[in-house]
Amino acid sequence: QVQIMESGGGLVQPGGSLRLSCAASGFNLDHFAVEWFRQAPGKEREGVGCISGRDDRLTYADSAKGRFTISRDSAKNTVFLEMNSLKPEDTAVYSCTADRSCNSHYDYKLFWGQGTQVTVSS
Repeated sequence: QVQIMESGGGLVQPGGSLRLSCAASGFNLDHFAVEWFRQAPGKEREGVGCISGRDDRLTYADSAKGRFTISRDSAKNTVFLEMNSLKPEDTAVYSCTADRSCNSHYDYKLFWGQGTQVTVSS
């Protein structure tokens, strides 16, 4: 089965950390750009960061720089989003996508997951 699925979300206190996983099944994720998005209630979906499929170049939204890190584990066919120093404003549903490039529109991504909830609260 060809699919992509997120996991690792949950409830965390401000200042805490979470590592989200984006695992692919049925295809090799190594040659795909993987972009993370998030959407908070009442807000528009926004990009969080991306790892390219050509050279693993990393790009991040300003809100994520210095706190979030994207990485690959080829053996697990998985891309990770490590989130540190979490803030309440980071509360959202986080989803991963895979496509040929990092700058493709969300609606045209080749693969996408259904998202995992991240809640940052005391």
